[in-house]
Amino acid sequence: MLSMIGLIGGLALLIFLAMKGMNLLIAAPLSALFVALFNGLPLFPQMVGEGEVNFLTNYMTGFSGFIASWYLMFLIGAIFGKVMEDSGAAESVSKWIVSKVGMRNAVIAIVLACAVLTYGGVSLFVVAFAVYPMAVSLFKEANLPRRFIPAALGFGSTTFTMTSAGSPEIQNWIPIEYLNTTPYAGWEVSLIVAIFMIIFGYWWLKRMIGKAVANGEHFIERDTDHHETRTALPHPGLSLIPLLIVLIISFIFHDSLKQSALIVALTSGVLATYLLNRKHFINFGKAVTEGTVGAIIAIANTSAVVGFGGVVKGTESFSQAVSFITSIPGSPLIGGALAVCIIAGLTGSASGGQSIALPLLAPHYLDMGVNPDALHRVVAISSGSLDSLPHGGYVVTTIRSIAGETHKDAYPAFGALTVIVPIIGVILAVVLFSLGM
Repeated sequence: MLSMIGLIGGLALLIFLAMKGMNLLIAAPLSALFVALFNGLPLFPQMVGEGEVNFLTNYMTGFSGFIASWYLMFLIGAIFGKVMEDSGAAESVSKWIVSKVGMRNAVIAIVLACAVLTYGGVSLFVVAFAVYPMAVSLFKEANLPRRFIPAALGFGSTTFTMTSAGSPEIQNWIPIEYLNTTPYAGWEVSLIVAIFMIIFGYWWLKRMIGKAVANGEHFIERDTDHHETRTALPHPGLSLIPLLIVLIISFIFHDSLKQSALIVALTSGVLATYLLNRKHFINFGKAVTEGTVGAIIAIANTSAVVGFGGVVKGTESFSQAVSFITSIPGSPLIGGALAVCIIAGLTGSASGGQSIALPLLAPHYLDMGVNPDALHRVVAISSGSLDSLPHGGYVVTTIRSIAGETHKDAYPAFGALTVIVPIIGVILAVVLFSLGM
């Protein structure tokens, strides 16, 4: 009982500290320490035998293991996003989308811009940085409350694109290693779920914004909103080519190179962006440097919560929780979805949750004869739900660092679109797979 209180209390503490704005690199190990103490884990490796569970080893193994597995993907993805931004290619694609849907449709323009960039392989964190200036301009033009900007960014980046079939984002690629599938696993169901999330999520976002406007809320300008305006942008057609190259190369090499295909694809995207738009760069070297720094920050935040998950994974209460979840009667897809969803919530990271859950769950469910394609898609979609609780690395970065909002103002809408909508989406996916699709 005490160990389960420690598990739940540690998660609650992590969420509380994140809501208060504490850096995840501090909040995560503190919360992990809380879990360790309540579960009776020794603190240091010198206090136990070689290879036995302890707080320090488990935390650092989770932290460093995630970096070892995914650093190059984060790095090249972040650099790709920054060179797309510095060359004006990201802005060109965004403005082209705005020109097609109209300035009055500010919200859907932002969502679509994020979706195109995310599905093109640009890192989620970089997409938020790249689209935010345009979002501020559009919300100002439409006089909409700016506290909904993070929700629009998150909805366009982390729901129907991040975990859909074919997406180059790592949340769609991690299951490949454990299930021997492809990034296009369960694409038919994935397409239906994505369409549902787009329609339902957009309707809900517009409804929330409409209610706020009706209550007298409006756009409030800040001194930091003034951005330098470019005199010329690359052609949107040329700007889209690097995104298409990322998708095509990841498709060609996904069978032979698995996750490493993403490194080749994103590197090709960087080279294509430079060759096609080199005359439009403001400072290519600075863009690479900023991308590198951004990658380190992003993967450090994610690794911090994966380290928290590493400590959780070593506790008796976690084993009991996994045993309970995997023994739930009915479709194994339900158990898989619940397990990954909950562990992603505990770690505050979709990719971190998958990295912890799949090594434990994949052999169990595959031995039961579960369709690996169905399990891949259900796991991917479910990982993108509770990962967006208030302590998530992307949540904190987008709301606080990029948009300059508070959790109190921005998170209700953000959580509705990035937690509740994907949960309904994964329920729909389980139903469709259970019907034989």
